[in-house]
Amino acid sequence: MFAMTLWLGNTAYMYISVSFAQMLKAIMPVAVFILGVAAGLEVMSCRMFLIMSVISFGVLVASYGEIDVNWIGVVYQMGGVVGEALRLIFMEIFVKRKGLKLNPISVMYYVSPCSALCLLIPWIFLELPKLDASGPWRFQPLVLTLNSLCTFALNLSVFLVISHTSALTIRVAGVVKDWVVVLLSALLFADTKLTVLNLFGYGIAIAGVAAYNNHKLKREASKTSSDESQEAEKVPLVASTSMLHSKTGV
Repeated sequence: MFAMTLWLGNTAYMYISVSFAQMLKAIMPVAVFILGVAAGLEVMSCRMFLIMSVISFGVLVASYGEIDVNWIGVVYQMGGVVGEALRLIFMEIFVKRKGLKLNPISVMYYVSPCSALCLLIPWIFLELPKLDASGPWRFQPLVLTLNSLCTFALNLSVFLVISHTSALTIRVAGVVKDWVVVLLSALLFADTKLTVLNLFGYGIAIAGVAAYNNHKLKREASKTSSDESQEAEKVPLVASTSMLHSKTGV
């Protein structure tokens, strides 16, 4: 799934702008939530369904406001979204449900070589002939090194956040990151053209993200208070059991 995300997500940039790709990624919390419900990691509720609908509607509005929509790029990007959602769900199952005792560095140690192998096979048949036909290979070592370091830092932070929160939380937080990318790409790249409808739709998606964060915080606060009350009820029970044993001489 990691290889699928990299392959399809990066290919989408050949057909659509950086800002539009990031807008489409805002649908990620919806994909993670639906798959999380199917895997038993999330609980379906009317409130959560409404929040996810708001995010989806915002992405649709932003997509409708795109001046030049290339549907091939949209399909590639949506495929990358599905791959990323599945990857995050599997990671949460491994770390939390299956009790995988691996730190983030160890997880990357096992996942990265497998992903590289999965990418190597299609690269040989699809991209290698194009590289050979275009002449000598030209790589910029500094740019490639910085890109690899940034990717390593991103993956490490994702694994850390998943181990402490959930897959849905990291994707919702990622929407805010995508908003920054949208604005920066509009400033750095000449081919990026943002419209009012783009920004309005993405603003709706961000509003859905804010609503989710509020709902998540309230639910975690109520769960914490419930756990504390249960722990408080166990203490007197243990004490009374000890007194009973001392009286009976057991």
